[in-house]
Amino acid sequence: MGLKERDQQYVWHPFTQAQIAPTPLPIVKAEGVWLEDETGNRYLDANSSWWTILHGHCHPHIVKEISKQLAELDHVIFAGATHPKGVEIAERIVKALPDHFAKAFFSDNGSTATEVAIKMVYQYWHNKGTPKKKFVAIEGAYHGDTFGAMSVGERDYFNRPFEHLFFDVDYLPFPTETSIDEVLMKAEEIFSSGEVAGFIFEPLVQGAAGMRIYNASFLDQLLKIAKQYDIITVADEVMTGFYRTGNLFAIEQLKEKVDIICLSKGLTGGVMAMALTVTTQKMYDSFLSDEVAKALLHGHSFTGNPIACAAACASLDILEKPQTLQRIKTISEKNKQFCEQLKDHPAFKSVKSCGTILSLEVKGDEDSSYFSSLREKAYRYFLENEILLRPLGNVIFVNPPYGILNDELEMIYRHILIFVEQHKDLD
Repeated sequence: MGLKERDQQYVWHPFTQAQIAPTPLPIVKAEGVWLEDETGNRYLDANSSWWTILHGHCHPHIVKEISKQLAELDHVIFAGATHPKGVEIAERIVKALPDHFAKAFFSDNGSTATEVAIKMVYQYWHNKGTPKKKFVAIEGAYHGDTFGAMSVGERDYFNRPFEHLFFDVDYLPFPTETSIDEVLMKAEEIFSSGEVAGFIFEPLVQGAAGMRIYNASFLDQLLKIAKQYDIITVADEVMTGFYRTGNLFAIEQLKEKVDIICLSKGLTGGVMAMALTVTTQKMYDSFLSDEVAKALLHGHSFTGNPIACAAACASLDILEKPQTLQRIKTISEKNKQFCEQLKDHPAFKSVKSCGTILSLEVKGDEDSSYFSSLREKAYRYFLENEILLRPLGNVIFVNPPYGILNDELEMIYRHILIFVEQHKDLD
């Protein structure tokens, strides 16, 4: 049997309805922004393999550092032991964040990063003897697929079978120019109840909701209200971190401080599974006690894996290079220019960009939901033209590796225009 046949016999794929989904791509090689299948066909990885691959595939510096680490130390328990790369990445991340951050807790992926944050918030209040039990999130949120992360996410088709197991969460409307006054009024009402333990949000861009971009000033106003009522704030930067929004971290565009930040995806350059939940000295100190039960009794078998930590350190090395920052700036500027070109285009309901993220909502008779028929049409079209994109319903988005060349970016732009021209009657 070939690779595709063996896959279909043994593999259960994520976010896939196997009954009707096309056969998965048999990818056997990757380099830079290009993926190659077993027959030699190439595909431009325009969404950075689920928004993870920052520098392109098989970057030589990351490969070298992983190989070096593998030859020295593959893995060691992180409870009661430590190692050089674990300390290095924690130190470098804490120092790169705003100066009120102090401690980094390791886990394995974006869902666990937010799960840890949620547990930190609830146990913070428990350790203080203060009965705060409620979380607040923003409508359309996606924070992962573990139960805590699902609880603070949008209550929709993704997690409907599990809703009876979720904890209590209130939702604020998504903040826009027309809704912000309503959002602030509702925030004041909910936050002032004295019951709210934490407020979690995706800063500036809601990813899975369709790359919905919103104003930093709106978030600052919400954070100011939360701070007024002593609510722990959690920035889920699993997708937005590491220059995706133009800054190293999206929270750098805020005036108000947050208490916890969640990082994953691009943390290792997208090469290894790893996450960090980073918080303040105040939060950390609330877990210090002679009572073991007041510790954060949470962990994963591969917490602080040395190979993943080496990849993360290598990724930071690349991010610190002037040429990388220039490429990020160039991609951001070209996205803005493309949005300006499309602002009056009749095929689009909205065109927005934020740093290296480009979000284009295509008009149609259907709602812009994950199940829009446009999604499959667009996926097939781009794949036939050597581009791997996974649209979010009616939203075509581009979030490429930073090593993408200008002509490769122009190739994506060109095919977006060709696609909407060829599919004028999209629905």
